[in-house]
Amino acid sequence: MNTDEKTIRRFLEANWEKTLKAPQASLKFPFIDPGSVYGGNLWDWDSFWAVYGLFSLLDTTPGLKDKWKDTVLDHARGNVRNFFALQLDDGYIPMMIEVSDGGAPYLLEKHRQGKILNMHKPFLCQQINLISGWAGDDGWAAGFREGLDRYFACYDRYYLHSVTGLYVWADDVMIGMDNDPATFGRPRFSTGNIFLNSFLVAEFRAMARYCRVHGDTDGQRRYLDKADRLVASIQAESWDPRDQFFYSVDVDVKTRAYDWFHKGLGVFWKSLPIKIRAWSGFLPLWAGYASPAQAEALAAHLADEATFWSPWGVTSLAMDEKMYDLSVTNNPSNWLGPLWVVVQFVAFRGLMRYGRTDQARELSRRTQALLARDVAATGTLHEYYHPQTGEPIMNGGFINWNLLALTMEAELRGTPSLDRFLWD
Repeated sequence: MNTDEKTIRRFLEANWEKTLKAPQASLKFPFIDPGSVYGGNLWDWDSFWAVYGLFSLLDTTPGLKDKWKDTVLDHARGNVRNFFALQLDDGYIPMMIEVSDGGAPYLLEKHRQGKILNMHKPFLCQQINLISGWAGDDGWAAGFREGLDRYFACYDRYYLHSVTGLYVWADDVMIGMDNDPATFGRPRFSTGNIFLNSFLVAEFRAMARYCRVHGDTDGQRRYLDKADRLVASIQAESWDPRDQFFYSVDVDVKTRAYDWFHKGLGVFWKSLPIKIRAWSGFLPLWAGYASPAQAEALAAHLADEATFWSPWGVTSLAMDEKMYDLSVTNNPSNWLGPLWVVVQFVAFRGLMRYGRTDQARELSRRTQALLARDVAATGTLHEYYHPQTGEPIMNGGFINWNLLALTMEAELRGTPSLDRFLWD
């Protein structure tokens, strides 16, 4: 174990328990929060990555698993139970549940009023499978089947673009990478975002695994087919053979006739690429549906010092994009270039999945150096960082997916990836 990893580990071992929260207000079960300014709130993809990192921490810290396994599992299962407890009849589940004064969560109330907003990002079934696999217990989740089917049906009802076969964001609120230019500030239901669709591929595959484990081979085939069809749509619409990159796309494309104009050759293409290179373009590596040739091209993009490869890791937006900006901002958080540890981990896992271990090792080394520098200088970790200087940008006390830095080093030493529990 190198010095940087030791520094990060000492900090996280002393502070990870702060992410465990007792039931409160609308949150009827124990849960896990990101820390920092987000304390007390339950978030969809944040809670998934936090659980992933916590399980890895317990697996790789002598004595910790024996002492804390049951408590961490209670809180991880509580994440899922809290979300299902607020599921509406049409299958809608909110993206986050805030601590409130007793009233219903904001997103839930808006949906009840007929406003279609974004719903729980596609990490619910993956979190269930992660918990079940790590605990060696599938039985606790057997009762979620009906709710999961309604959750997926809700995605199809409100967010599936029938022409392209891609899924779209309803708006630009809480989309994970908050100010992604491919969606941020654009019309509602207009972006087939590569972030959303890549994670949905994984979520469909996770549901297929869930069905298999619970004895439903028909359901397994159905959800594998959904995943395969979505991959085909992504390959057809989002892969740019000239740029050798996966883009989000504009699906608001149609022939707009006026009187007798536009009666000849109309619009026959289904979408237009939104040619903004963001870290989400590497998600096909993580999700495993990039072809070998595509993987080689994406790995080259990752290593390009003019675009994504900074002295401290992979930027969230290519450095040569006109929107590249490192401003201090919350709501939206800034994904226009700053370094996020979840970006480093997703890129790392994608590289490892395609056998690019040396490149993954260097990425992990830079991530360890980044976080160790922060702990040494400030005594804590932050939410995101400056790509050139390594300086923290904002939100000290953020733990959440920063835990994944240790997961990277553990995997390089031979610890099996927790991805083995997510999907087949």
